[in-house]
Amino acid sequence: MKFWRFPWRLGLAAAVVALAACQSAPVPPQGARGVDSAAVPSVQSQTQRTGIDVPMAWGGELRCSKTGCQLVAVEHEKSAVVLYEIKDRKARFLDRQPLAYHPDSAIWLADDLVVAAVETSFSLDVFRIVQGRLRRIDQISIGIAPRDVVLIQASEGRYRLLAAPYSGKDVEWVDYTPGHPEKTQTHRVAWCEAPWHPVRVQRAPGAPQGGVVAACLDAQRVVFAPETNLLGTAQTLFKVPSEVRIIPRHARPSPSGRWLYAALETGGRNVRFDMDSGELHWVEAALPVGTVAVLPLADDLVVWAADSRLYLQRLGASGEVLETRWLPVDGFATGLQLVDADQDGVQDLVVYNSAALPKKMGVEIIYGPLWEQAQPHMPQKEAKK
Repeated sequence: MKFWRFPWRLGLAAAVVALAACQSAPVPPQGARGVDSAAVPSVQSQTQRTGIDVPMAWGGELRCSKTGCQLVAVEHEKSAVVLYEIKDRKARFLDRQPLAYHPDSAIWLADDLVVAAVETSFSLDVFRIVQGRLRRIDQISIGIAPRDVVLIQASEGRYRLLAAPYSGKDVEWVDYTPGHPEKTQTHRVAWCEAPWHPVRVQRAPGAPQGGVVAACLDAQRVVFAPETNLLGTAQTLFKVPSEVRIIPRHARPSPSGRWLYAALETGGRNVRFDMDSGELHWVEAALPVGTVAVLPLADDLVVWAADSRLYLQRLGASGEVLETRWLPVDGFATGLQLVDADQDGVQDLVVYNSAALPKKMGVEIIYGPLWEQAQPHMPQKEAKK
């Protein structure tokens, strides 16, 4: 039986929902190809948002270009990758293609190229967008069950990808040229136990060129691979000091690159790390349970994700909380992305709910400005029906 990585106190309800949602065969989402899905207002909030019916959206990415915005996402339990067009705050379903069991993430490589990380096939599956349809062009065997795939470098049609495991210590570097599988090169290296959600950083102590960091879910630390030696063994950037087991689950840098924020899955605190001095700050959580994702909006303004709620915190110079505001969401928000989804010049928040409440949306786009739209009081969790 697969081990579900949810913090027991804040994720038990979400895990129950997720397991109840398991189905043996993929089925198309409601609405035929080309049917619009209007913006869905939350019953708990006056914020403007668009809800998109992607069951168990363990990962995805919204990409905007001169031709508009498109969302690619995976349906974890239904084993599919889906494509939507986002226009005028509406989501229009374009296509859905099957994958092997348990796809965990999907990203864009280019305006017409996407890749999905799939656990049971031990592969990265590459699709080209042709007239609004997903056409599989390559399946890259990587020898590990990937939780994440991250684009690290792109140049002249060549891509360097990093695949991080669902469990285990090994990550896989992949140099890939679309349509030329014979040119694909892979390189495996041990990092730490469960190095989840790798991300590029602009700099780190002693490494002004930056590199890649990952939160080690089972090793109580955050690791760093410097730009000067990406294919080498990752080094410990910092450990989470605690007498009890504290689990760093998700780490993201602030826009300037100065701070690295880490969401701790257990305990009532989170942390931030000074990428210049190496100083570590505890950040008091707004809930007694842990958080599962983080997204800094500025050096001193951060979004934390918990079960059915997000909270935004303004912080002082030492990481003290100056003010907290809240946004309800439709489930277990394990992925956050900042992007101008409606092309109005204001950044919006895309939320990927790895397990959603019944009759709720797996992907939500919350339109900015985010701090102004957030509520000063904590919303009540919606009762399970």
